[in-house]
Amino acid sequence: MQLKGKKILIGITASIAAYKIPILVRLLKKEEAEVQVIMTEASRDFVSQLTLATLSGNPAYHLPFNTIDGSWNSHVKFGLWADLMLIAPLSAATMSKMAHGHSDNLLTTTYLSAKCPVYFAPAMDLDMFAHPSTQKNIDTLISYGNHLIEAQTGELASGLCGAGRMEEPEKILEIIINHFKKKDDFADKKILITAGPTYEAIDPVRFIGNFSSGRMGYAIAHEFAIRGAEVTLVSGPSSQKVTHFNIQRLGVQSAQQMFEICDNLFEQTDIAVMAAAVADFRPKNVPTSKIKKEDGLTQLKLEPTVDILKTLGIQKKHQILIGFALETTEELKNAQKKLQNKNCDAIVLNSLQEAGAGFGHDTNKISIIDKFLNKTDYPLKSKTEVAIDICDFILKFNSKSTMP
Repeated sequence: MQLKGKKILIGITASIAAYKIPILVRLLKKEEAEVQVIMTEASRDFVSQLTLATLSGNPAYHLPFNTIDGSWNSHVKFGLWADLMLIAPLSAATMSKMAHGHSDNLLTTTYLSAKCPVYFAPAMDLDMFAHPSTQKNIDTLISYGNHLIEAQTGELASGLCGAGRMEEPEKILEIIINHFKKKDDFADKKILITAGPTYEAIDPVRFIGNFSSGRMGYAIAHEFAIRGAEVTLVSGPSSQKVTHFNIQRLGVQSAQQMFEICDNLFEQTDIAVMAAAVADFRPKNVPTSKIKKEDGLTQLKLEPTVDILKTLGIQKKHQILIGFALETTEELKNAQKKLQNKNCDAIVLNSLQEAGAGFGHDTNKISIIDKFLNKTDYPLKSKTEVAIDICDFILKFNSKSTMP
């Protein structure tokens, strides 16, 4: 059984989707997990405590104390006990409490005490789900390092059809199983990742840059981190947030700064993924004061920046080195050329010609070409899912390598 001995703590809030949780509890028990349920007061209108207690084999708690003998139902104890906490369904009200640190019931105090990974599965009607406050609260919970089980699009309790439907119990079970499977994939491995753009100064207030958001590199860093790796993320200017304690973020501005950190860390690295959109050129001469408009700028002399990927490729010994290629013409030909010229083990190729791919999107469409010129194509996916595909590829490649 895939979850034998794993301690799963389920928090249930007031949503009609709570009717699905007894099914999930039964599935978890079939996998020999230990299950403990905590409910909000209002959730008891949607699902029976007796049902949950019977299926889990443990009392389903909703108060911080026992009303008969006054004993304490310790949120601290629950938070230390669990290997994984799942809050499903998660209502808009409880989501807001979690995002802002409000602790007025047993579930929210337990959440604040949890030492384990926390997954949350929102469930609400489509207008509530789409409201900016809800979306901001989801982003806030993710920024705390919690894991989102994305709401699905489908028929809702109101009779409307749209986003806000809680993921099905069978899929949630699969996510939980994969969590425990994946967390040791890259245990004890040191991962170096670059992300975002670089800014090359023209003067103290202007720069040459590009449209990279850093989303792809940050998603890869997070995926490696949840699989047990020790991740160093060297990031150019980006609004993206680090959401896992296994990630050390080092911020840089220029290609030279990014190179110096990567060059220093590469010898101790097991796997390097160069996802940053590094500027190829920089101004040759940068004045120390702002160029005034009235003085004019008739020409801007540029010089090449250091080729980080090529330099690491020359230094490569035991490391696995993954490059990125964003192309607009002759995509495959240019990616294969980059793969060989820079001594990479694989190149992740995407094209600005593909709708939904490249800069400024939450999605990406990639192909991975390995050093033997084997090419694997992937459909358009969220960048979170693309990061999973990239890590799965590297895991498979790593298993065939001679890495110590």
